[in-house]
This record gives sequence, C-alpha cells and structure tokens, in this order.
Amino acid sequence: MREDLMVQQQVSSVWQHMVGVICLNQTSRHQVKRVLPELFKNCPTPELFLKTAPSLLKEILKPLGMVNVREKRIRQMSKDYLTWDGEDATKLYGIGKYGSDSYRLFYKNEIPENVSDHELKRYIKEELKGS
Repeated sequence: MREDLMVQQQVSSVWQHMVGVICLNQTSRHQVKRVLPELFKNCPTPELFLKTAPSLLKEILKPLGMVNVREKRIRQMSKDYLTWDGEDATKLYGIGKYGSDSYRLFYKNEIPENVSDHELKRYIKEELKGS
C-alpha cells in the first residue's frame, strides 16, 4: 500500500474498508498498510474471511497486536456485514464514530459533522475543500 494515501483510499470494497477501520484501532497506519495486503490476498471478501481458519488470520494480524480482539471484531463485523443494509455503519460490530465518518466520506460522499479524527479532517480540508 502507498504511504501517501489513506488506507481507505486503497481498498476495493466497503467490507475491506471496515476491516481497515478495525485494524487501525490503536495501531499506526504504517503497520496496517503492511498487514492488509496479505490479509486481503487470503480473504478478499467477508465470506472467505469467515471460512478461513482463525489460526491463519491471527498469524496475519499478529504484527498489529491485540490479535484475539481484532480477529473477533473482524469476524463478528463480517457476519453483520452480510445482512447489513449499508446505512448506519455503527450497526456493524466494532465500528464506531471514526468508522462511520470514514464510511460516509468515502462511500456515501457525505461530509459528517463534528469529525474528530486528524487524518479525516486533513482529507476533508485538502482533498474535498481544496485547502
């Protein structure tokens, strides 16, 4: 993954976006950008993720830390995703305000109110509003 782009700008689906959001929790984007290509090579969809052995997933996620928590969050989010209506991202397990704001920006073309994340604020200022 490119260092000059946000993780959200380098995934190919909403599900991958949500996985990235969970992986970014309490971890640097640099670490996440090294892990996601391997994860998505093995599990490009929620269906394949759910069929993959937890031991393999934990091995891939290990560099991010909190491996049991991350694997559980992504697994439950993936189950929720399969029946999600695509509206409120906070209805997905493990997705909070940051994930919701990010989803609204990148997939619904909306600028949420009260964005608190530094990188999302920068993206809005530089990319959407032209500085």
